[in-house]
Amino acid sequence: MKDYKFAIILGIVVIVLILVAVGMEWSKSGSSAKSPAPYDLVTTLKGDAGTSRAFTWYTNNSNVAGVLELVKGQVSSFANSDVLRVEAISSVIKTDNGNRGVHKAEVTGLEPGTVYSYRVGSGVEGEWSTVTEFTTEAKGLDSVTFINITDSQGETSGDFKLWGKTLGKAFQTFPEAKFIVHNGDLTENPEDSAGWDHFFGNVQGWISGIPLMPVTGNHDEVEGDATYFTSHFNLPDNGAKGSIAGTSYSFDYGPVHVTVLNTESNLKKQTEWLKEDLKNTDKEWTIVAMHRPAYGGNSYKKIKDWTDIFDAYEVDLVLQGHNHEYSRSYPIRAGEIVPQGENPVGTKKGTVYVVTNASGGKFNEKKEDQFYHEVHFQNYKQMFAGISVSGNTLTYQAYDVDGKMLDEFVLTH
Repeated sequence: MKDYKFAIILGIVVIVLILVAVGMEWSKSGSSAKSPAPYDLVTTLKGDAGTSRAFTWYTNNSNVAGVLELVKGQVSSFANSDVLRVEAISSVIKTDNGNRGVHKAEVTGLEPGTVYSYRVGSGVEGEWSTVTEFTTEAKGLDSVTFINITDSQGETSGDFKLWGKTLGKAFQTFPEAKFIVHNGDLTENPEDSAGWDHFFGNVQGWISGIPLMPVTGNHDEVEGDATYFTSHFNLPDNGAKGSIAGTSYSFDYGPVHVTVLNTESNLKKQTEWLKEDLKNTDKEWTIVAMHRPAYGGNSYKKIKDWTDIFDAYEVDLVLQGHNHEYSRSYPIRAGEIVPQGENPVGTKKGTVYVVTNASGGKFNEKKEDQFYHEVHFQNYKQMFAGISVSGNTLTYQAYDVDGKMLDEFVLTH
């Protein structure tokens, strides 16, 4: 009799455990999958930085609409304000955790140098993001500071906490920064949706208001596929023909023109586009951002044609990633170091190439020093750089995550 009662109790316990397990799975794949709450929110520059702004966010419910509401000034409530309402372009993406909604919106016709408040969601009360502020570029801006960072490339939640701490220290050091250039390899595995959620989740407080401009790395585009990378960003569509949209583009901010190149595919067509892009800018300073380095801890020989164009159009600075160590070149022209102090009339001083180590947990051993290295080290600490342009001067400062400045140089025109 006792054995019979024990068997009944054991059976009940097993059934309860099964129901709990099923409930947990249902919660993960059912109720959370239907949640309309926005997440992975990021703002980018797509058009004129003074009059427009772009946004992207995800929802677990792939069937909900995407709506952005915007109002001039600092507000916490949209109930009694003159609200601009923009419908997002929404699509569905299949991830390793089910279908998700991708929502992209762009707002144009804004006033330069103006604070705006916005929120995104489904349009239904209770399904909005928190209210976030951003400021458009001021008219006639002749100076700007921005942050350069690279290779967050995490796998675990702990990896991405390091990335979040690094960007947080960057904004503590450069609170006036107007945008961020990330030089690629945002996550380790682009098909891992949890990685993307950790990437955005650890920096949401900054990138929902400050534009994050990403470079495509070899962990962002794999075998010609950059679907998950590009789905997360609403980027300029002015890049090279034949390139995956959002992997090559350019934008302006104040006196700076930034050209973003994709070292993973379509190199020849980007070469032609690069010439036109640099030829057509009238900005005082030209900066290129790409992932694999032309002059870093090692060099990517396939982009030799690009360095010739950098010389021809007098690119000032090339921001790079990939090598997970710190590297800064002497000014380079025609594959050689420009002699110190040389500045003949009509001749460029040369282009400086930097790799700002990594912002995540992965570091490589320091590679052998090359002829072009002026600064080259491995400190096994996350790093970032602040780049400030004012008039005829560009100041570059590289820091570790503890706030110690490890490198600084100044370029002048």
